Amino acid sequence: MSIFNIGVSGLNAAQSALNATSNNISNVYTPGYNRELIILNESTTGGVKVTDIQRQFNAFISDRLNNASGSLASLSTYKNQINQIDNLLADPDAGLAPLIQKFFGSLGDLAGAPAEPAAREGVLGNASSMAAQFRSFDGYLHDMQRSVNGQLSTEIARVNNMAEQIAALNKEIAMSQAATGKPPNALLNQRDHLVSELSQSVEVKVNVQDGGAYNVSIGNGQPLVAGDKTFKLEAIGSAADPERIAVAYRDSSGNLIEFGENTFRSGNIGGLINFRKESLDKAQAQLGQIALTMAQTFNEQHRQGVDLNGEAGVDFFSVGGPLSFSNANNNGDGNMTVTVTDAKELLATGYDVSFNGNEYFAVRRDNGERVDVSFDADQNTLSFGGMAVAITGTPEAGDRFRLNPVQRGAQGLQVLVNDISKIAAAQSNDDGDNRNALALQGMQSMRLVGNNASFSQAYGAMVSDSGNRAAVVNANLAAQQGLTDQLKAMQQSESGVNLDEEAANLIKYQQFYQANAKVIEAGMTILETILQLRR
Repeated sequence: MSIFNIGVSGLNAAQSALNATSNNISNVYTPGYNRELIILNESTTGGVKVTDIQRQFNAFISDRLNNASGSLASLSTYKNQINQIDNLLADPDAGLAPLIQKFFGSLGDLAGAPAEPAAREGVLGNASSMAAQFRSFDGYLHDMQRSVNGQLSTEIARVNNMAEQIAALNKEIAMSQAATGKPPNALLNQRDHLVSELSQSVEVKVNVQDGGAYNVSIGNGQPLVAGDKTFKLEAIGSAADPERIAVAYRDSSGNLIEFGENTFRSGNIGGLINFRKESLDKAQAQLGQIALTMAQTFNEQHRQGVDLNGEAGVDFFSVGGPLSFSNANNNGDGNMTVTVTDAKELLATGYDVSFNGNEYFAVRRDNGERVDVSFDADQNTLSFGGMAVAITGTPEAGDRFRLNPVQRGAQGLQVLVNDISKIAAAQSNDDGDNRNALALQGMQSMRLVGNNASFSQAYGAMVSDSGNRAAVVNANLAAQQGLTDQLKAMQQSESGVNLDEEAANLIKYQQFYQANAKVIEAGMTILETILQLRR
């Protein structure tokens, strides 16, 4: 090879190196960009050749970072949600604790002056304020349930959109490699960045096929992307509870498969589902349990008294009723109707009931434990947990039912008595009799909620549970943030652009280019000298 060809090969190599360096510098702040490194080798015929422009990408670190980022996104989403509940419940001014105290305090005033109109007005006023706050809290938590439904739908749409983009890039990358014989680094960066973004919505696993295409599956192994094909997730009303959005999967045969709540452990979807299952459901159930227990036990005691008109006391509070759902996939036409028989035995949980053809089984939703169920064949009724569950229709083997006896209990808590003379403070027709007022006031300290806590204690436990959960999530989030930052630093040390290093490379390759230009210049001088000698 002549000196000219050697010099030209050097110029071309220097130009490629300058292009790669310039590309690194211009993309220093581009999300998902992996720096490029030019690989030079000696040409077999003399000079230099560009063997490859390598993308500095470490698949192992990338996978670990994606997993860590997914866990971080899950915890961050959980934190944002649980903090809302914690702030609501722990507010000393807007909380329920002072209103419960005021209500029972007004009953003490009534006991001191059972015929005094002002004392009676105080009872109704404080009862109405307390009931309104119960309803307000329940409404806030119910709005959060709807918000979780909406956020899940949004995340599912986002997952499907990114899956389609990854499939399209799989196709583009294959076509580009077939046409040029070289890896299209820009397209590869885009695809890996999309996988990184996808991992923040849902746990993903990536398998690289022989041709370089990505097959992407979600955490439970179901394929989301296979080459240039995609499989969609769908937001549907849960078969067990149509008020809850569940994540479903449309398989290759067109069947829609609903995933269980334990399927997703990572990403924003996992964070939302875990928050709903572990914290939001529990907060609603605890609030409903307190409301139902207070309403039923207070009504029972109030009915034992006598009002100013000499009439027996009536129900003082109304309350939200239990909810029950037949699973949409049931084969039979059975239904269940729940009646609270003893509010003191109610627990802050829902139940999943199943029928195997001969027996009914009930499982607590908060901890998965089975509970003892009594079945009255004559009445076709189940009894457990302070409830009587009437069965109508004909269930078939494998049918399932969901019972939420306390979830919306606070929704309907209202004061039914609107006439101060209807307050049954006495146990006889004597205007000075305060015995029932004393009994009503005494309920404040009785362990009626779950048979082990007073109303204030139960509310305090609810606030404590929320605060403890928030503290645990915040601690886990801080630890996960540290791990993610470490992996990001590792990834950036290999794939990130260092402007100081690239500036030095720019000077180096400029000198490389100039030196090869001098080689060509020297070749031209030699050629001119030779030509002059022949004249």
